[in-house]
Amino acid sequence: MDADGTRLYLTRHGEVVKVEVYHGQTDVDITPTGVKQMERLRELLKDKKLQAVYSSDLTRTWKGAEIIAQPHDLTPQAFPQFREVHFGRWQGLNYAQVMERYPSDIPQWLKNVDQFRIPDGESMIDVRQRAIPQLQELIEQHRGKEFVLVCHGALNRLILAEALHLPMAHLLRMEQDYGCLNIIEYSSTWSVVKLMNG
Repeated sequence: MDADGTRLYLTRHGEVVKVEVYHGQTDVDITPTGVKQMERLRELLKDKKLQAVYSSDLTRTWKGAEIIAQPHDLTPQAFPQFREVHFGRWQGLNYAQVMERYPSDIPQWLKNVDQFRIPDGESMIDVRQRAIPQLQELIEQHRGKEFVLVCHGALNRLILAEALHLPMAHLLRMEQDYGCLNIIEYSSTWSVVKLMNG
């Protein structure tokens, strides 16, 4: 890593209760399996020289951030800007229920992932506008250092797409499993994804 570089360990929270539904900004907890996934990440990152650990302000990411921060004697900081996309009227429903109640929503979303605003919720452009400026601030703040962000599936895809300069239309081509690890290095002029969905 360059002297002016920043290394981001971007993780997704552990498995949540009722994994089959769109939780979005509903505050749900992680399962015992989810705790083990975050403990595995803690072991993977325990020897890294982490300067900070961040998360969204939702329980499922905050709990993972606390687990990862333990060996480093760090107190995680939470930002509402890093919340999952607001799934609006889909929140609490599974795919089949959304298709039954709002049959045109998902086809429209898949055709226009970046711009389609879920009714009563957000578009990915909305999410980008609230999350990326905060991330850029943290990257600048930690030049020459390493930090962790425990985040959400859609947010992680968005951050990875930004790093790779991919159009947001392709967000769903990237998988983000529960408890996965991504590593992104940022220089003053460039970004490189070193690991995705590890």
